[in-house]
Amino acid sequence: MQTIESTTFRAEIDEHGAQLTHLYNKEEGFDYIWNNDLWPKHAPVLFPAIGRSANDAYLIDGKEYEMLQHGFVADQDFTVFENTGSCLVLNLENNEGTQRYFPFAFKFEVIFTLTDGGLTLHFNVVNKEKDRDFSFSLGSHPAFNVPINHEGSFTDYQVDFEPAGLALKQFEIVKTPNPYRDGKVIDLTAADGSHIDLNYPMFEDGLVIVENKEVTGVMLSSKKSSHSIHLNLEDFRYICLWTKEGAQAPFLCLEPFAGLPDVADQEVELMEKEANTKLMAGQSKAFEYTITLK
Repeated sequence: MQTIESTTFRAEIDEHGAQLTHLYNKEEGFDYIWNNDLWPKHAPVLFPAIGRSANDAYLIDGKEYEMLQHGFVADQDFTVFENTGSCLVLNLENNEGTQRYFPFAFKFEVIFTLTDGGLTLHFNVVNKEKDRDFSFSLGSHPAFNVPINHEGSFTDYQVDFEPAGLALKQFEIVKTPNPYRDGKVIDLTAADGSHIDLNYPMFEDGLVIVENKEVTGVMLSSKKSSHSIHLNLEDFRYICLWTKEGAQAPFLCLEPFAGLPDVADQEVELMEKEANTKLMAGQSKAFEYTITLK
């Protein structure tokens, strides 16, 4: 386990999966990140797939490869490249375990930087192949305690998208019994413009993936709390909201997505996967977002 600190916050990150496990407000002594066996994860990194792949697989030149839900990096041990005390750099390179799912040479770097304003997560994907291109999805899955610091209850909180005034859309989800997209985009009926008052029924179908490309940020807050959580989304095309359905769970995941779960029963070639990022041989691609905390 690695620790980084600023004057205001302390973060703990597990090298296994490069997973943020705690994000403490040092002055008031509470944790923003979920820790409970009701859902035993905290903030998984999603690569090179998001959600379920159709038939839990995909194709490369017609050959089928297995793909785990949310990819495989959550089960990989990252190497600590550097820990300065406020910045942690973790690296993962292709190995025998990754080749089973993703038969490419790659480097995947995750950088956590903690300041007095919050935590920045920077992801860098490198295609180390000499003459083969590949594509990938990348996501981050942080689960935040709601209520924050036990102030209010889950349904006292709201999510506001930026900019204001959007007509929010979401991808329709079907359960087979696992959640997949059905290819349709529908109105986000829980929203009033760019605003959502949190409620549990909105999660009955599972995850809520907001489609709007205009969204640049999202804020979680409550009139009953002095604290809030803000994510900027400029590098991520989609934002997903999720809490464990049917559990009245006191947490909410705010998940920046660069990619999408598959449409049910539509197993496709890797380079044709909808919303994937294509990366040419020898090239790299970076993504970044900041969790600003109050």
